[in-house]
Amino acid sequence: MRNMTSQEKFYAMRFGGIMTIAAVVVVLDRLSKAWIRHHFHLGESRPITSWFYLTFVVNTGSAFGLFQGNNRTLLMFAFLILGALIYGARGLTERGGFWGALGVALVLGGAVGNVVDRVHYGQVIDFLDFRVWPVFNLADSAITLGTISILIGLLWPDRSISEIPE
Repeated sequence: MRNMTSQEKFYAMRFGGIMTIAAVVVVLDRLSKAWIRHHFHLGESRPITSWFYLTFVVNTGSAFGLFQGNNRTLLMFAFLILGALIYGARGLTERGGFWGALGVALVLGGAVGNVVDRVHYGQVIDFLDFRVWPVFNLADSAITLGTISILIGLLWPDRSISEIPE
């Protein structure tokens, strides 16, 4: 068995970090949705501040309530997106550096969190309500922040990876 090069070790560590962050996102998403399901009735809303509420709703569509009632189609689309993300993860992390890797981890964790809802419940549980935006969840937040992170990494790449000796 040959020894790993420095770049291979770097990628192995980065992969472990991506999977750890994605797993943390999935666990936090699952725990938050379980807490909402246990402590709220469907449709119930409680103010936390004057501008932020916890509101238990379900969404059978996609973002912003589009494509309602198309769970099977949305599930297939989610699996295609997950496959494309996994396929492109190395390239995104190579070109996007830290921000690309962080973005991949957040999008992966968020997508898995929402896919688990679709598989188990046939819909996605949402509860974060700012009253000026559609109600959403932690997985949605992770997907949005992850997409922004990937864009930052691709627009302002970290060139330190090319400096790793073989």
